[in-house]
Amino acid sequence: MKPLLIWAAKRFAYLIFKLPKWIHLVLGDAVAYLWWSLLRIRREVVLSNLKLAYPDMDPLERKKIAWKSMQNLGRGAVEYFKFPFLSKKNINNWVRFEGEEHIEAALKKGKGVCLLSLHTGNGDFALAGLALADYPICLISKEFKIKWLNELWFSLRGRLGMTFIPPRNSSFSVIRSLKKNKIVIFVLDQFMGPPIGVRTQFFGHETGTALGLAVMAMRTGAEVIPLYTIRENGNHHLIKFEAPIPFETKEDRPSTTAHMTQVYTDKIEQIIRQYPDQWMWVHRRWKEFKD
Repeated sequence: MKPLLIWAAKRFAYLIFKLPKWIHLVLGDAVAYLWWSLLRIRREVVLSNLKLAYPDMDPLERKKIAWKSMQNLGRGAVEYFKFPFLSKKNINNWVRFEGEEHIEAALKKGKGVCLLSLHTGNGDFALAGLALADYPICLISKEFKIKWLNELWFSLRGRLGMTFIPPRNSSFSVIRSLKKNKIVIFVLDQFMGPPIGVRTQFFGHETGTALGLAVMAMRTGAEVIPLYTIRENGNHHLIKFEAPIPFETKEDRPSTTAHMTQVYTDKIEQIIRQYPDQWMWVHRRWKEFKD
């Protein structure tokens, strides 16, 4: 029965993949409407987060941003049906790069590269674009508790040439990857408490952010380059690299890593302020940081 289900799933995904692009957008918006207006999943979380970040903004404007954020997530859900069929020949139909000179210059130094990233646009399309462009990328990614979902998720990404590092006890794997001059992606826009998180300010409110990127940058000397994805014209994606963030050393190791984690958090906030309707506001970013 299992082979039959796999065959049926592949056929269904192929049918979705072959639909006109405008139908993909309609289906994505339908998913967003179901989630936001009917099921209302985490609707209050989204609106509460936006109120924390933009307390002086008109409530109607915050709702517009909320809807566009959910619309982006809905369209992204439909885009997962494309993943089994992405290739070097067709990936440029959906993605374009900007700022590649930054990543190319960093790789020439031979110390590997740390990418500072966040959940904007469709980040998985960025991963696919990077892998199919032959960038040696490693993503620090948690695993799902549901076995079949875990296998599906990572097999779709792994087929394109991505490799993965579990988030806990990952230091050795990260250092080994950087020594091989690979690119390690750190997604730093989610809450992380102690002992692997540190207090940070985000949109003027206290939260917790993972220390790992600052620790690895200090230990290896690898450059930290911001990377984010922006949805353009409905179903096209801009994959943008920015200039490296200078590493600033303080009086001791804890002060240095805490300071740089705040610097990276500030950069993420700057990107979100530039593209607020593209960020994943559904995440509970502001939790109590308990020592």
